[in-house]
Amino acid sequence: MIPVRGFEGKRVAVFGLARTGLTAAHALVAGGAEVALWDEKPEARAAAEAEGLPVVDLTVADWDGFDALLLSPGVPLTHPAPHWTVEKARAAGVEIVGDVELFARSVNAAPPWKRPKIAAITGTNGKSTTTALLGHILREAGKDARIGGNIGLGVLGLEDMHGGAVYVLELSSYQLDLTSSLKADAAVLLNVSPDHLERHGDMDGYVAAKRRVFLNQGKDDTAVIGVDDPWCQRICTEIMAANGRTIRPISAGRAMGRGVYALQGILYDATGERAVEVADLTRARALTGRHNWQNAAAAYAAAMALGVSAQDAATALMTFPGLAHRMEEVAQIGRVRFINDSKATNADAARQAMSALPRFYWIAGGQPKAGGIEPLREFFPKVEKAYLIGEAAPEFAKLLKGSASVSLCGDIASATEEAYRDAAASGGDAIVLLSPACASFDQFPDFEARGEAFRAAVEQLVPQRAREARG
Repeated sequence: MIPVRGFEGKRVAVFGLARTGLTAAHALVAGGAEVALWDEKPEARAAAEAEGLPVVDLTVADWDGFDALLLSPGVPLTHPAPHWTVEKARAAGVEIVGDVELFARSVNAAPPWKRPKIAAITGTNGKSTTTALLGHILREAGKDARIGGNIGLGVLGLEDMHGGAVYVLELSSYQLDLTSSLKADAAVLLNVSPDHLERHGDMDGYVAAKRRVFLNQGKDDTAVIGVDDPWCQRICTEIMAANGRTIRPISAGRAMGRGVYALQGILYDATGERAVEVADLTRARALTGRHNWQNAAAAYAAAMALGVSAQDAATALMTFPGLAHRMEEVAQIGRVRFINDSKATNADAARQAMSALPRFYWIAGGQPKAGGIEPLREFFPKVEKAYLIGEAAPEFAKLLKGSASVSLCGDIASATEEAYRDAAASGGDAIVLLSPACASFDQFPDFEARGEAFRAAVEQLVPQRAREARG
């Protein structure tokens, strides 16, 4: 755990008692702060009390007595309307922070010889893979890399800092909205496409949140920016004009005079006098597809900014084992492969899997995002059959009508069993793909739980197949 510095003797209200909130509360207490926790769910309050943390009803508390509100990133800050805790905090002049901001202030309060390096990674898609991949490269190069934030452990739950550590943090737009003091040695913005607009109001609000990853960078820091979409292209141009740091453009679609790019799976480093081929990503089993080539270019560029040699970074790319719930092959039964892409929580993320695979049996649905699966229409001819789950199922069925056969399955277990039966009956090599193109919150607490449910459903098919074989 990282004890929070800078809040000694201060009283902090904590709202939202999932993993992030509880971890941050413990870190605040460890640093000498007094906390008052609240959540609208009784079971969450009970969990906090079971961990010895004080629960206080913030609906009737005196907010003039608080110095800060620690807000869970899942709680609305501005849109569609500020949460009631936000309104109470603002009325009382209480600052609102997130756990990443507490981490940043703790780093800034540490003596220079204890301050770690920080890599901050964001983007609409690919940030989890890039975070895990960069952590892998750093560890393979012998560095003490700690991976967290929006992936794995909350940042304050990671091991306490020292001068030789590197914190590799995946940051969502929600977390960045609550962060103002973080200064990343290497900041990565992979891509931007419409997402979470209900939480940011519009694209301008969403892009502004993503751009915060570059806050506070100075001349010794590096900005790694994807330039394969118009929003990031504009940000890259604007940051280059400011000329306050090293800038490394990356692309998975075109050659560049300066930067890191991949063409047809070959990674090139053009940060020196000429472009040099550094890795054949088509040989990296966990980095298939153009989206992963962009992830690899970003991780490679960030690793070099953090002191890893080009050769070591390129070598480590080839040994990356992949990321759970992102194009993860969980099993093969006979000639049927099962791919868990539960982390595809929007259409753009599902596009990456659908574009990288041949024909497949598609499990999709959940809590729909704006636009649904309409942006995926070009891939409908690849769908052998769709098995739809969750709230989005009826609408997705309408969109798929005339393009692919559809079965309204309701839940993961039913969809997985039916998809397997159809795939096995085809008699050839087949793929069952879970790539929901939806949030998970209608049926699961998060995409990880959804992916684990898929894995469990696949595991249930193995004894079933054995029974069928025995006849």
